[in-house]
Amino acid sequence: MSNKKGSLSITSENIFPVIKKWLYSDHDIFYRELISNGCDAITKLKKLDMMGEYSLPLDYKAKIQVIVSPEDKTLTFIDNGLGMTAEEVDEYINQIAFSGATDFLEKYKDKADSDQIIGHFGLGFYSAFMVADEVHIDTLSYKDGATAVHWECDGGTEFEMGDGDWDQVGTKITLFLNEDCLEFANEYRAREVIEKYCSFMPTEIYLSKKDAPEEYETIDAADKRDTDKVIEEIHEEAKFEEKEKEDGTKEQVEVSPAKDKLKIVKRPVPLNETHPLWTKNPAECTEEEYKAFYRDVFHDYKEPLFWIHLNMDYPFNLNGILYFPKINTEYDSIEGTIKLYNNQVFIADNIKEVIPEFLMLLKGVIDCPDLPLNVSRSALQNDGFVTKISEYITKKVADKLTGMCKTEKESYEKYWDDIAPFIKFGCLKDNKFCDKMNDYILFKDINDKYITLPELLVKEEKTEENATDENGEKVEAEVVDDSKADEAENKEPEDTRKTVYYVTDMNQQGQYVSMFKEQGMNAVILDHAIDTSFITQLEQRNENYKFCRIDADVTDSMVEETAEDELKSETETLTDVFRKALGNEGLEVKVEKFKNKELSSMLTVSEESRRMQDMMKMYAMGGMDMGMFGSASETLVLNANNDLVQYILNNKDSENAPIFAAQLYDLAKIANAPLTPEAMTAFVARSNKIMMLLAK
Repeated sequence: MSNKKGSLSITSENIFPVIKKWLYSDHDIFYRELISNGCDAITKLKKLDMMGEYSLPLDYKAKIQVIVSPEDKTLTFIDNGLGMTAEEVDEYINQIAFSGATDFLEKYKDKADSDQIIGHFGLGFYSAFMVADEVHIDTLSYKDGATAVHWECDGGTEFEMGDGDWDQVGTKITLFLNEDCLEFANEYRAREVIEKYCSFMPTEIYLSKKDAPEEYETIDAADKRDTDKVIEEIHEEAKFEEKEKEDGTKEQVEVSPAKDKLKIVKRPVPLNETHPLWTKNPAECTEEEYKAFYRDVFHDYKEPLFWIHLNMDYPFNLNGILYFPKINTEYDSIEGTIKLYNNQVFIADNIKEVIPEFLMLLKGVIDCPDLPLNVSRSALQNDGFVTKISEYITKKVADKLTGMCKTEKESYEKYWDDIAPFIKFGCLKDNKFCDKMNDYILFKDINDKYITLPELLVKEEKTEENATDENGEKVEAEVVDDSKADEAENKEPEDTRKTVYYVTDMNQQGQYVSMFKEQGMNAVILDHAIDTSFITQLEQRNENYKFCRIDADVTDSMVEETAEDELKSETETLTDVFRKALGNEGLEVKVEKFKNKELSSMLTVSEESRRMQDMMKMYAMGGMDMGMFGSASETLVLNANNDLVQYILNNKDSENAPIFAAQLYDLAKIANAPLTPEAMTAFVARSNKIMMLLAK
């Protein structure tokens, strides 16, 4: 073939500046593109062999070699794929964006499975010019009578092509690196990039340094392979030790038999795993394999809780493994990693179009050859197909969790504390996920039992049915006469939703927890920052129940039934005493007869007001003025059956009444929320004063 010169057939002479600066977001990605091209060439050759259009040599071993040369400032990529003729170089290289993969698939669409052909756009080769001033191609086609071709280009639109001297079927690409990119000829940097992008490519990848001295290893002679280069044969004599027998005499005992060994040139080890776990049938994978894969890929040596193996081929091809790591922390501090692959080629971490945001708390890999990638294969094109993939992944996760709750309840409970933040975050972010998980969300109750909402509501109904008064008599439903019924019609409709009580701090709200247990009532523990938003979401999607913190109001089961005006006088007197003692004219005071006479006071904050407080804290963290929301609406509830309350009531003009009143208020406050530093200082001083009064 005579030498040929020409101009690359492109639509714009500015194509190289575009490739260098804008086509690929990361310059190291050229490794992925060139190695992917080599994988494609090998895959095509194997397919031709399978179809009887070519016969591979008996000793053929598919491989890609990457050779770094810091001294020469070069990088070389060698594959033993199908190679190219001069006509093919002219067609696939000189005409930018004409994809060889596309042409191959079109030609053999009825004979070949396209899943393992990586390239689509024909631009991958030109990513080399992001880092190289000059690029050479040496290639030899598999076709009978083919001659080697040499091609070179200095990064402009001009190229030279002629006969070459490459003597093996396949392609060698040599990059002459520019001064700004010499790091890529460093062996350790090359290994890092290859492991990042190519860890699971379908062809073995070997990395070496040009002219590096040979390294050696010693193996048993029986383990020798035909390809091993033997440097030295080594015979090790058997080893004996002298041991004493029972009769006191000594004998020589063999502890290591004689061995024949070989010193060989160290066998090259591929940098990648060509058959990653996600490509296998889930039934063939062991628990240890899943755990080992997790350790190797994510370098996390804490064992995952469990995993989901995604494996489908209709309506789209998708495989992968999603791991639930041990979280046990607030949702907003969790950093997961979902690695996205296309035909075993790494694309990116955590692509939000494919991976729902809440699933990014997990760790895992997803491989989808059908992903509609953009030209640089670095991001997704906007496609409704991507939404379907995302919805499928979400559905599989929900199916796994609900299935576990139904059939492996004990394991599900064991994992719950770790996965709860993830599930709650998912419910907030995805309504469909929330609806699927609604009846399978676990709540830990004040008795340390895990319970679902349906189970909790059923128990509450049974508790109401079996309610008794203070004498142990069953409470019958109240009969309303006609006049009262007419009166009720004119009132606002009653909230008929079932109340689910909850605790945010078992220690702080211990007094209320004890009262609930005394009355045979239950409450769930919601002590995560996400819970306020989470229960609001659940209420919006479930009309038959509402959430209420146990100190938001006094439940009827805790107090004796009293006539409407029975405690009116006590309430007026105590309100006056407490407002004066505390210097708070706006203080709301309520008097009840608690069944538990030891309880003196409680502080209740309405559920609406409490949630507003939580929202205020969030806005305050964002720099918003909390004052714009106003202060919390709280009510001091006093027990008319308590001796200390009765003392204040009967000695309202005593000099000690204000001291006791302030102390009762702070005691109620402490059971509700921590005191401010100033209030705590006053509380301690007042406690000392009260003890001095008792000591006199």
